[in-house]
Amino acid sequence: MPGVDLNIPAVTVFLMAFGTIMIYSASSYESMIENGNPAFYVNKQIVHVLMAIVAMYIMSLVNYRFWIKWAPWSIPPCLILVALTRIGPFKYVVNGAHRWIRIAGRSFQPAEIVKISAIVFTVWIICYHMEKGEADKLSGIAKIMALCCVYALILWQVTDNMSSAMIVGGIGLCLLFVVCRSYKWFMLIGGCGSAFALGLIYALKTGLISPSGSFRLARIKTWLDPAADAKGYGFQTLQSLYSIGSGGVWGKGLGNSIQKMGIIPEAQNDMIFSIICEELGIFGGIVIMCLFIFLLYRFFLVAQNAPDLAGSLLTVGVLSHVALQVIINIAVVTNLIPNTGVTMPFISYGGTSIIFMGAEIGMVLSVSGRIVLE
Repeated sequence: MPGVDLNIPAVTVFLMAFGTIMIYSASSYESMIENGNPAFYVNKQIVHVLMAIVAMYIMSLVNYRFWIKWAPWSIPPCLILVALTRIGPFKYVVNGAHRWIRIAGRSFQPAEIVKISAIVFTVWIICYHMEKGEADKLSGIAKIMALCCVYALILWQVTDNMSSAMIVGGIGLCLLFVVCRSYKWFMLIGGCGSAFALGLIYALKTGLISPSGSFRLARIKTWLDPAADAKGYGFQTLQSLYSIGSGGVWGKGLGNSIQKMGIIPEAQNDMIFSIICEELGIFGGIVIMCLFIFLLYRFFLVAQNAPDLAGSLLTVGVLSHVALQVIINIAVVTNLIPNTGVTMPFISYGGTSIIFMGAEIGMVLSVSGRIVLE
């Protein structure tokens, strides 16, 4: 399509290619020890990247209105896939977590499918309420957020994946923020959320609440002082900070990380940004952040010029998803927020995440290709 913004696929493919290089660098040592092949993870990721590019291309050819039209019908299959993580022969447990399904020797996370379903469904329900003139009224906001929260709650309770549930809820909140003319309800939500968070932190710090029996409360308490639990919950965070600090401004050089040698857990997954900073320095980390900012800016331009409300909101939904994952990932790695498992889009190792993120980019390209240039 002649109107497609080529900056978007160019930056996306570059980030995927860069991520593949960094995955090899971050995982080669442990891959050699565990699998006898230093390229074990990167070989898989190359296949994932190719599948993501194909998904992006196919989705760019399909009219985005098709996905909005059939959005409500995406919910039952998603709920079935989420349920299969707990029941049936396809459930696949990793480190005690029920987040995967394994079919024909390949595993994937239903949470990634739920995220893309949440985007199109939220866009559909907002457009429906916009037609009735209720989207920016309290009743309409309550209905839309209730549906998003129920979707997120099911994902959290069934798969015990709170980080993905927070992202699903965050996407819905971002979309509502865009369409509402009054921000007082969001100020109220933000104020209540901040008050609850500060109260919880105070209670944990003063001992009013004990984190025993809850790993999430333990992570929050460790976030306040990682060194107090240096061999437990604080270990990954401290090693990540050591990794970033030891890289300095320009880094140790590609492939020269020390922390990746069996020290920092999940070096090729959630913590890959710390390896980037160790090997390429703060400069390398800033360059990656600038690329994401540029990509989000191009999303913003597509949303601003979209041919209709659905296209604009769909682009904002994808923008919100990418932005939330980037912000949360970097915030965790730098200990700005408590530790939670969120991958860096296009860069971290993982098949389901990168393939469905590629499909989301394809939907944005579908919107972009239908913009009438003046």
